[in-house]
Amino acid sequence: MRRLLIMTQFAFTPGNFPFQNRNALLDDYTPEEMVGRDDELEEYHAALQPAINASQPDNIFLYGKTGVGKTAATKFLLDRLEDASEQHDVAINTHVVNCDGADTSYRVAVELVNSFRDDKISETGHPRSKVYDLMWDSFDDHGGLIILVLDEIDHLQDDSLLYQLSRARENDNISNARVSVVGISNDLTYRDTLSPKVRSSLCERSINFPAYTADELEEVLRQRRSIAFQDNVLGNGVIPLCAAFGAQESGDARKALDLLLKAGDVAHEGDADMVREEHVRRGRGLLQEEEITRGILGLNTHEKILLYALASYVSSGDSPVRSRDLYRRYEMFCVGAGHDPLTSRWMHDHLDELEMLGLVTSEKRNEGSSGGQYKTFELSQDLIAVLDALDETIEAVGVHHSVQTMLDS
Repeated sequence: MRRLLIMTQFAFTPGNFPFQNRNALLDDYTPEEMVGRDDELEEYHAALQPAINASQPDNIFLYGKTGVGKTAATKFLLDRLEDASEQHDVAINTHVVNCDGADTSYRVAVELVNSFRDDKISETGHPRSKVYDLMWDSFDDHGGLIILVLDEIDHLQDDSLLYQLSRARENDNISNARVSVVGISNDLTYRDTLSPKVRSSLCERSINFPAYTADELEEVLRQRRSIAFQDNVLGNGVIPLCAAFGAQESGDARKALDLLLKAGDVAHEGDADMVREEHVRRGRGLLQEEEITRGILGLNTHEKILLYALASYVSSGDSPVRSRDLYRRYEMFCVGAGHDPLTSRWMHDHLDELEMLGLVTSEKRNEGSSGGQYKTFELSQDLIAVLDALDETIEAVGVHHSVQTMLDS
């Protein structure tokens, strides 16, 4: 009987409410039409137009913050360009490399070589000149126009490959193929980091993607709603609320879509009959907790101990806290965990990093001749969420009396 109950309780049965196609809200989904980026798509399309006439387009660089449609617009237009190339018998091939994983010219070149060849080469052990020669041979063997998309190009640690690609035909490295580069960067000042000879040789066309407005995000969400959700399952305020929160998050469409997806999941798990604003707010809280956890799990041991020290002051209501007091508790926690404390200079540097990650805020204080100038620090995220993410650190250090009540609750 117990086995039957368990099987019934945890059975997987079809029933997708409130979704019709949940995948339409995921990162890898490309809609048949893009909305909210009309001006950018028009400019981007014009830059790529020479390709369908078997002519080499200019190099194109897209700039804008995360989640403003750069990668989605690229996939959207290149999918259509490849379809058109087959229809009009024009040799066009696109290759995408994410430079977050391949962060040197050498590694990108290896990845490109292996994308063209059946006999792959190893990622190490070859002179760069040999890898480049293999890359040129691969390009020429393929022929036609090759469009190389370097996503997150600002992660590249050197610009050797960009220079080589921009001069490939001029230097007689290729003769049967032509290469155009599409660079996608979250860093609006990326071009300024390139060497003068690379800036001169790229001759790129720059397209800026501004943050989405709340109205544009509503357009995006309404389009996905028609694909992702069943009819009449979203409350009237759901999409405007998701769009408003997305606009607050630097106009990030990805976060707005994630929030709509999470709201649907929350409604489903709660056996609700509709997705309502309360599900959006609950979903937003869950996403923020997940984001905090991911950020904290990426910290090293000493950064986690430092964050725990700050959280202990917040728990007891003794924050904002001066750096000298914070360092003393950090030292104490290090001893409790069996680690040698790092220097106070290290602490100040890493407090700056924690602030950049959005985990900590600081404030400069000036008490004149009596107290001098100093900084105070405070958590910028929910205390309970931070403590939950630090559970392994708390176990290693020991539960400080200031957080005991929080953990018990």
